[in-house]
Amino acid sequence: MNGILPLWKPTAMTSHDCVIKVRKIYGTKKVGHTGTLDPQVEGVLPICIGQATKLVPFMQEAKKTYIARVALGKATETEDAEGAVIAEKEVITPPTDDEITYALKRFEGVITQIPPMYSAVKVNGKKLYEYARANQEVERPSRKVTIHEITKLNDKDKDNTFQIKVVCSKGTYIRTLCVDIGKQLGYPAHMAHLIRVESCTIAAEDTVDFATIEQAKAEQKERSLLMPMVSGLKGMGRIEVTDEEKGKILHGQVLDKPTSPIATDPFLMINHDQLLGIYQTHPRDSNKIKPVRIFNG
Repeated sequence: MNGILPLWKPTAMTSHDCVIKVRKIYGTKKVGHTGTLDPQVEGVLPICIGQATKLVPFMQEAKKTYIARVALGKATETEDAEGAVIAEKEVITPPTDDEITYALKRFEGVITQIPPMYSAVKVNGKKLYEYARANQEVERPSRKVTIHEITKLNDKDKDNTFQIKVVCSKGTYIRTLCVDIGKQLGYPAHMAHLIRVESCTIAAEDTVDFATIEQAKAEQKERSLLMPMVSGLKGMGRIEVTDEEKGKILHGQVLDKPTSPIATDPFLMINHDQLLGIYQTHPRDSNKIKPVRIFNG
């Protein structure tokens, strides 16, 4: 059984909780998720099953899209609505749409973030939230992330909050982004709400919830919910190969590099819609290609 389960993760469950539940439903240990969502956050969480678990490192590199609500006037220790308030400032005159849009534009591109103390980033082998819970100060490593797109949504603003849509690279802390946007606008701020609406080109409308999955299991139709493995790699270039080449690929052979240009490197090797492998240009011979992953299940 190989494929991608396009799960809509509910709140109050960790991403690992979801993996454990999917293992039970599908009766296999070969299950992995493609990017952690905090327990209080719901949204798109593609789950890889069987041979598709080999795709996890590649899918984790894909862009993610979030809808977040920025709340001005209060900063919290966790940078979201769950934490204790650590700073306040009354919002007498809320920023205009133009002011918000101007502030958001300053975050597009490659930016530097410092992970929040209440996060799973490790420092000296210990997670930051463990230091935070022990009231211990520790220097947090900065990281570079990419904000591909950030826009204010035309929802009804309320209680000094507004919604933003963010398309970003892996490793982006939306909580921290909301805090930094507040600083740009001159206010302490936190993230009031967050959902992930797209991951690995799998969108919210493609997903299924656990109720749907369990109903399908009861009807012995749970396999029908799985998407083909290539569904999680739509951003990668692909080469259609012949039946003769298929055997060579499944045996992991080094091949001549195709003469036609390839959109990405690494890239997919496809035969009649079947994903055979992921190849890349050979590091020691640019005229050859070599396997990175082979899917022979």
